[in-house]
Amino acid sequence: MADLQRRLGALGFDAGRVDGIFGEDTQRAALEFQRNAGLTADGVCGPATRALLVRVKARSEDPIPVADVRERETLRQSPRTLHDRRVVVGHAGGLDALTDAVVRALAETGAQAIPLHHLDGSAQAQQANGVGADVFVGLVAAEAGCATAYYAAHGFESQGGRRLAECIQTEVPATLGAERTPPAGMALPVLRETRMPAVLCELGPISTVVLHGPNLADAFTRALECWVQGLDEV
Repeated sequence: MADLQRRLGALGFDAGRVDGIFGEDTQRAALEFQRNAGLTADGVCGPATRALLVRVKARSEDPIPVADVRERETLRQSPRTLHDRRVVVGHAGGLDALTDAVVRALAETGAQAIPLHHLDGSAQAQQANGVGADVFVGLVAAEAGCATAYYAAHGFESQGGRRLAECIQTEVPATLGAERTPPAGMALPVLRETRMPAVLCELGPISTVVLHGPNLADAFTRALECWVQGLDEV
């Protein structure tokens, strides 16, 4: 499925991000390709459709998927402020106080901050998609340190997610007394299934997180402000 999305995207048919999920965007792109190719337009990528996709080559040797172009352009054209931005802050348990503190700090900037608590990453992604979030920040309790992840898989990388993960590494670790670490591209469900730039941040130890909750909330707010102000760089 990821190969199908990659081939469609390379030819200019917007199959959405390369996530291996045959969703509405992929089906729509497949239909458009079939119509353009004179095939039966049923949205089902059977042998004839797949064979033609393999034969047809993109003009460029290393084409940029249309989903990547769309994400970058959307981010570059968006406002350079958090005001009215819909920011979902999710967690799977244990970080209720920090989540609430981050939501309050973001609300002071004029952002529409929405807390989200669910044990399942896919459920968090569905709820974030359902409210039309502009960005998703997931918080996870860890033994120690501060690690950030964004979506990357099948040759695709969320530029917006990577940029936010880098901003978090610039602002948050020092508050925990931890070292900065390079963000990691991962395909966890909550990162793969969200339709907006998303990051997952592991924080610990819990005692330090609780002790520095207000300062951490401010650090996350600065990271998000850094993110929106630097979207020209994605």
